[in-house]
Amino acid sequence: MVRTHYIIMGVTGSGKTTIGSKLAKALGLEFLDADAFHPRSNITKMASGIALEDSDRLPWLSEVRDRLRKSDGCVLACSALKESYRSILSDTPTATLFVHLTITRETAFERVSSRPNHFMPAELVESQFRSLEKSTDLIVIDGEQPEESVLRSVVSALENRQKNISEIC
Repeated sequence: MVRTHYIIMGVTGSGKTTIGSKLAKALGLEFLDADAFHPRSNITKMASGIALEDSDRLPWLSEVRDRLRKSDGCVLACSALKESYRSILSDTPTATLFVHLTITRETAFERVSSRPNHFMPAELVESQFRSLEKSTDLIVIDGEQPEESVLRSVVSALENRQKNISEIC
């Protein structure tokens, strides 16, 4: 595949980290988790049940983008809920494809409630869905499927998208 940033996005609990890390391994690319770039203040705020605002997210997203600019291709797990956030993350010299893992509110709540030792509490699930902006530019994958099915769907969609791009060029 062409060197690209593959951003696995979606609400909390959608499987971004799980699928993203497996995709990176399958593609032989570096895996980055945007959560690792959050400043302590953001983590403390979320752990306290307070949703982040744009003013909290913009410096964090800029740091993640700066890290992407140093790579000629990787897989990134990042919520990237708003179009403006995706615009920041795609402002790199490397092509960027966004894969949106979709799940229901019920599944998100169930998954987040069962995660041990994670800073994001289930009470913030609804705020994630309120912030989510859908776009026709996203590759949309049903994140409710079993992990291996999700991964196969993602790889297939990326192969199809890349094939279509190379045919146009």
